[in-house]
Amino acid sequence: MTDADTAPPPRAHVRPDGTRLYASAIYATVLGHRPLRLDLRVPAGAGPWPVAIWVHGGGWRTGDRRILPATIAPLRFFERIQQRGYAVASVDYRLSAEAHFPAQLHDVKAAVRWLRAFAADLDLDAGRFAVWGESAGAHLAALAALTPDHATLEGDVGLTGVSSAVHAAVDWYGVTDILAMGGRNPESPSAQLLGAPPAEVPDLARLASPTEHTHPDAPPFLCVHGTDDRVVPYSQSEHLAALLHAYGLRCDLHPVPGADHIFEGAPDVAALIDASIDFLDDTLKPTRH
Repeated sequence: MTDADTAPPPRAHVRPDGTRLYASAIYATVLGHRPLRLDLRVPAGAGPWPVAIWVHGGGWRTGDRRILPATIAPLRFFERIQQRGYAVASVDYRLSAEAHFPAQLHDVKAAVRWLRAFAADLDLDAGRFAVWGESAGAHLAALAALTPDHATLEGDVGLTGVSSAVHAAVDWYGVTDILAMGGRNPESPSAQLLGAPPAEVPDLARLASPTEHTHPDAPPFLCVHGTDDRVVPYSQSEHLAALLHAYGLRCDLHPVPGADHIFEGAPDVAALIDASIDFLDDTLKPTRH
């Protein structure tokens, strides 16, 4: 790691309510690419605080750390999590037009390592990290949770020599089996992620599939998925849950009846956010302040 690879935390903007925002922190740079940034929101008062690391969706092709799905954006998503006693880090990663897999996962893991390396400076609890993603971001979050310190999937982006392990994962309608998505269509999001249709690069597709990385020491998972999702079938979450359950592990499967992708058609998306925070409360057991 060199000074060009990463940067220390920026100065916090302290809001009138005492919460802190570390905006546009550079957690890593990759030669030839834009700096990789995250925004960190920290609750008011003394920590150390458990951390929810948000990974945005967009088919691995679009989106950034500041953009939330239309069904979630009006619901003060980050503020809800923060008010429940969590720091929230929203991270960018290289999109599929910038780099193929596993670059995106390398970036997410680099963000985890950066947050852990600077946990004391940021008033974070390095022993209570969760990843939480939606759609493509949920795929990356699940992979990050299942493959800590994995030789091939860890990468050398940003700070190294720090663990990328997390202690819980929230998967909102994420892809878990890449081979089942995209087939031989070269224009599919999965093909754009891998650099070729999944059926043509099956070994890489398996490497990119969370279902291929379940193991008996995996952290607890929550999978929330609309039963009428036309983008990522509900069966993707069922498959991951079944594999984790086979190890006797916790994977709470929360179907949302009639809901499409991004919870379109769900009667109460705010309740799904709150239920996801309840899961973090139960698994990370944050100190009450």
